[in-house]
Amino acid sequence: MAPVSPGEEMYALVERLYPLCRSITGDGVRATLDIVGAYLPLEVQEVPTGTRVLDWTVPQEWNIRDAYIADAGGRRVVDFAASSLHVLGYSVPVSATMPLSELRPHLHTLPEHPSWVPYRTSYYRPDWGFCLAQETLDALPEGPYEVRIDSTLADGHLTYAEHVVPGQVADEVIVSAHVCHPSLANDNLAGIAVATFLARELARQTPYYTYRFLFAPGTIGAITWLARNAERVHRGDVRHGLVLACAGDRGRLTYKRSRRGDAGIDRVMRHVLGASERPHHIAEFTPYGYDERQFCSPGFDLGVGSLSRTPYAGYPEYHTSADDLDFVTPEAMADTLAVCREAFSVLDRDRRYVNLSPYGEPQLGRRGLYDALGGRSDAKQAQLALLWVLNLSDGEHGLLDIAERSGLPFDTVAAAADALCGAGLIKE
Repeated sequence: MAPVSPGEEMYALVERLYPLCRSITGDGVRATLDIVGAYLPLEVQEVPTGTRVLDWTVPQEWNIRDAYIADAGGRRVVDFAASSLHVLGYSVPVSATMPLSELRPHLHTLPEHPSWVPYRTSYYRPDWGFCLAQETLDALPEGPYEVRIDSTLADGHLTYAEHVVPGQVADEVIVSAHVCHPSLANDNLAGIAVATFLARELARQTPYYTYRFLFAPGTIGAITWLARNAERVHRGDVRHGLVLACAGDRGRLTYKRSRRGDAGIDRVMRHVLGASERPHHIAEFTPYGYDERQFCSPGFDLGVGSLSRTPYAGYPEYHTSADDLDFVTPEAMADTLAVCREAFSVLDRDRRYVNLSPYGEPQLGRRGLYDALGGRSDAKQAQLALLWVLNLSDGEHGLLDIAERSGLPFDTVAAAADALCGAGLIKE
C-alpha cells in the first residue's frame, strides 16, 4: 500500500471533523478538540460564563441535541440531523406548531443560490431559526408545521486549547485557527488541519522560537486568550504570529499583512511567496476578517498576519453548505502547509551577525571557504552570498535583509552565514 501523503492525512482529519456541530461554546467545540487531541497533545482551558474578558463577557454555553421542521404528515422537511447548518446558531429552545406564514420570518435562505443552505448565527441576541435551501422553501405548502429545537442555553464555559512546541528561546510565535464554525470544510476545518500538521512537523525539529498553537472560537476565543495572557503579551513574549483560515480551497494563496505592515512575519511571507513563484496576493491590513484583528488591535498591536487561500467572504460558497468536502483538496492543504513550513524556517533562521574582520575583505581561500564551493552548481551564488553576508554583518542587517538586498535565495544566504560562523569570521 502506498504511503498516505500529508495532504491526504489532513483531508481525513477534515472529514472526521465535518459532521460536528460547532459554535462559540459547547460540546461541539470539545468534541472537535478531542479529535485534534488525538493528533497532538492539547492543554484545554475552560473559562466560566460571566467571566469578564477585555470589553466582553463570556456568554452562556449553547448545546443542541435535535431540531426539525415537520409537515402535517410528520415528515421532516428541515432536519438538523442531516446538517448542522440547518439551525440558526445559538437558537433558543422552541416547541410549537404554526402555519408557514408565521414560520417564514424565522427561515433563512439564499435566493441567488437556491440549492445551497446558508450559515447564520445569533450569538448575542436571543432568537431562533432554521436555514434551508430556497428550493426547499419554495416547495412547502401553506399547512401547519411542527417546529422543534431541542437546545439549551445555560451557564457553562467557553472552551479553547493550546499546544506548545518548545523552542531554543522562550520568545513565541502564535499560530491561531478558529474552531467555532459547524460543517464548513474550508472555513475553518482546513485551517485547523493545517495548524495541526504544522505543529506535528515542528515538534520533530528543534525550532529556534517557541511555537504556541491556539485552537479557539473566533472573536470571543481570541479576546479571551488575550485577556488571560495580557501580561505576557505586553512583556513582549509574543514576537510573531499567523492566523490560518480558509486553507484548503483551490484558489491562490493570500497573505494579509499585520496592522504594522512591516512586522517580521509580513516580510517573511512576502519573501517566501515571492521566491516560490506561487500565484499569490499580498493584502493590506483591514480591521475586518479573522482573529488577526484581535491580535492587531491597537492596545496589543502584535505582529500577526493572516494566511488563507481565497480570503474571507471572497468565494460564493463562503458560509454556505457548498463549502463542503468537495470544496477543499488535499493538494491545496499540502501547499498551504508547505508555505507555512518555508516561512517559519526563514523566521527561525533570520539572525543578525557582526563581522569580526571588517577592515577589508578577509582572505576566504586560505580558510577553505572558496575551495568548499568547488563542483557546486550554485557556486557563484554561494560565493556572492559569502561576500554579501560579510559586508552587511554590521549588527543592523539580518539574513532576510541580506537576501532581499542581494536578490539571493534565503537558504543560500543562511548557508553562507553558517560557513562564516564556522570559520570564525562573523558571530551572532
